[in-house]
Amino acid sequence: MGDLMTYEELLAEADSQNIITKEKPLRANDGRIKDKHIAIRVDMTETEKCCVMAEELGHYYTTIGNILDQSTVENRKQELKARLWAYKRLLPLDCFISAFRSGCNTLYEFADYLNVTEAFLQDAIKRYKQIYGTDWVRIDNYAIRFCPELTIMVVF
Repeated sequence: MGDLMTYEELLAEADSQNIITKEKPLRANDGRIKDKHIAIRVDMTETEKCCVMAEELGHYYTTIGNILDQSTVENRKQELKARLWAYKRLLPLDCFISAFRSGCNTLYEFADYLNVTEAFLQDAIKRYKQIYGTDWVRIDNYAIRFCPELTIMVVF
C-alpha cells in the first residue's frame, strides 16, 4: 500500500521542479501559485498546508494560464483537474485500504490517519463518487466503493 505524503515531501517535490514556496500571511486564499512561485498561508496546521500544497502543485502540473475567474467553464474544468491531481496524490485508492486495515471507521479517523483535513477527504470522496459511481474497485483482496458512501470490504 502507498505511503502517505507529507507537507515536507510536497515542499521537496516543488523544490525539485525549481518552484519557490513561501509561507505568507495571505488574506484571500490558503494558497496561490503564479509561474514558479507558491504562497501558502502561514497560520495553518501542517495538515492544512499539506492539502493546500498538493492543490497548488496540481495547478502547476495541470493548469494553463490564470484561472482565478471561476465564472468560465474552462477555468472551472482546470480547477477540478488540479484538485483531482491533489486527491490522487494525497489519497490514492490504496490509502483508503490502509486506513481501513488500521481500524479507521469514521471520517475523522480516516482524515487523521491519512494526514488530510476532513474537508479535503470529503471533497476527494465526492470526486471519486463522480468518477466511479456505484462500481466496486478491487485492490488486492479488498473492494472499495464511494457511492452511496465510502465502503470497504475484504474479498477473496
